Amino acid sequence: MSDILLKNIHTMGLDLGERKKMKNAHIHIQDNLIMEISPYPLEVEAEHILDCSGMVVMPGMVNTHHHMYQTMQRAVPLVQNSKLFHWLTNLYEIWTEVDAEIVHTSAKIAMAELMLTGCTTASDQFYVFPRNEKGLLEAEIKAADQMGIRFHPCRGSMSRGKSNGGLPPDHVVQSEKDILRDSEVAIRKFHDPDPLSMRRIVISPCSPFSVTSELMRSSAELARKYGVQLHTHLAETKDEEDFCVDMHCLRPFDYMKEVDWVGEDVWFAHSIYMNDKEIREMAKTGTGMSHCPTSNMRLGSGIAPIRKMLDEGVKVSLGVDGSASNDSSNMINEARMAMMLQRVKYGEDAFTPYEALACATTGGARVLERDDVGIIEEGRGADIIGFRLDQLPFAGGLHDPLASLVLCGPMNVDLNIINGEPQIMDGRFLNLDLRDTIDKQNLLAAEMVEKASERTGIDFMSLELG
Repeated sequence: MSDILLKNIHTMGLDLGERKKMKNAHIHIQDNLIMEISPYPLEVEAEHILDCSGMVVMPGMVNTHHHMYQTMQRAVPLVQNSKLFHWLTNLYEIWTEVDAEIVHTSAKIAMAELMLTGCTTASDQFYVFPRNEKGLLEAEIKAADQMGIRFHPCRGSMSRGKSNGGLPPDHVVQSEKDILRDSEVAIRKFHDPDPLSMRRIVISPCSPFSVTSELMRSSAELARKYGVQLHTHLAETKDEEDFCVDMHCLRPFDYMKEVDWVGEDVWFAHSIYMNDKEIREMAKTGTGMSHCPTSNMRLGSGIAPIRKMLDEGVKVSLGVDGSASNDSSNMINEARMAMMLQRVKYGEDAFTPYEALACATTGGARVLERDDVGIIEEGRGADIIGFRLDQLPFAGGLHDPLASLVLCGPMNVDLNIINGEPQIMDGRFLNLDLRDTIDKQNLLAAEMVEKASERTGIDFMSLELG
C-alpha cells in the first residue's frame, strides 16, 4: 500500500454535501486511509510526495448505475432516434453476441472513461446472459481488479421473454432456477462486506417488464439472506408505467412494494414517473435512486423530480447509465446535466453546482450504503481526485473552482487515487495501455454488429428517423 503526501492543494472540497472547502491544503495518505488533513504543511516522512499546486481536489465520485457492455454500441444508427422499448428490442439482437472477451474489454473502456472523469467507485448492472454464456460477470470483475476501481457489480437477470409477455427475446433470458443459483454463487464467491471493500455484489433483476413477480420476490429473499443490496430500473418511461398497470394493476412503485422491493437496501434507476406520495414513501423507507439525466434526455424519457426528492429526503445519486443510451461514461458531465435539467424543470435556482457534486459523491456513497467513501475526512478511504486549474475550461473560472467543475464544461482529471493507490497521474493511466484497449474495443464492436446483421437480416447501420 501507499504512503503519500499531497501538498499545496489550491482548493479542496472535503464534504460537498456540506459545502466544506479548504484552501492550501495538505493530505497524508497511509495504506488506503486518509490519515491527516491540514491547512498547514505536514511534517511527515511520506514515501511519495505529490505537489498539487494549482490543483482543485475533491472526493472521488460514485457512479450508481451503468451497463458497461453497452460501450460496444455507442451511436448505432438504427436506434439513434428511438424511444426506450424500440431501442431495447433492436439492441437485444446485438447483445445476443456478448461473450466474456466483449464484456471484459467493454468494462475496461467504461471504467477508463469513468476514472478519467473523476469516478472512484462504480456500480454496474449486467443482465444479458445469452445462451447461458458463462464467465460474463467474472469478466467484468476481472476488469475492475485490473483497473483498480472500487466496484459494485450487479448480478442482473431477465427471465420474462416475449413468449411470457415480456420485452426481451427468449434467447437472451435465463430460467429463474439458473438465475437464483448463479446469483448465490456470485455472492458467496465475490462479495466482500468489510469496510473499504473493493467489491460488493448486488442482486439486480433488470426491470418490471423483463422478470416475473416470483423472481423479484425470490431475489429480495436471497439478497436479504446474505445482506447484499438490491437494484433495478423503475418508472423510467410512461410505457413502463402502462405495462405495470396492464400486467399487475399497479403503478411501478406500488408494484415494488407488492414484491417487497423497498427499503434501505434498495435503490432504483431513473424514477422519473413518481408522484408526490410515492416520493414521500421513498424517503420514509430509505429507498434510494440513481438519477441518469443524460440517458433520460437521449431517449426522451422525461425529467426526474430530483428537486422534490431531495427536499423530501430521498437518497439521490448519479448514474451515467448504459453507454448505448448516453452515449458516454462521463461523471463530470452527468453532474452538469443533472444541474441543468432540474433548472429546466423547476427554475434557475432549483439545483446548484454543489448539490450536483454532492449527489455524485456523498449521495452515491449513501445509496451504496458506504460510510467509508464520498468525503475527504480523516479515517475515510483514500479515494481522491484532482483537476489542474490551468486547463482551458477553468480559464476565467477561478472565482469558484469547485463550482467551475460543473459550470464550465466537462474536463478530465489529472490525478485519481483509489483506495490509496494512484491510478491516474498527470492525466495518464499508470497501469493501462489505453490505445490497445480502444483498438480492441472497436474491432469487437464492429464484429458484434456484423454478426447480428447476418443472423437477423436487420441493417443496424441504417439511420431510422422517429
